[in-house]
Amino acid sequence: MSTTEKSLRLLVEKWLTPTWATPIRVTRFSRTHSSRRRYVRVEALRPEGSVALFFFHHDDGTWHVFPPETGRLTLHTYTGAM
Repeated sequence: MSTTEKSLRLLVEKWLTPTWATPIRVTRFSRTHSSRRRYVRVEALRPEGSVALFFFHHDDGTWHVFPPETGRLTLHTYTGAM
């Protein structure tokens, strides 16, 4: 999958379907506290109320509506004579 298939613009259009009647705006952009990864909060103003989504930047340069996985601790076992 190419990076352009997961660009922030395409994801905003896919999830929030902006139109002239329902404009969108970026209401927050920053980095997460734990991993310092970038995120953006985008809001769509609709007649029934506002809808907002967070988009998270991943290591491969793509954006998703879910945060990237963080490294996990793993337990390794070794077999053999001591």
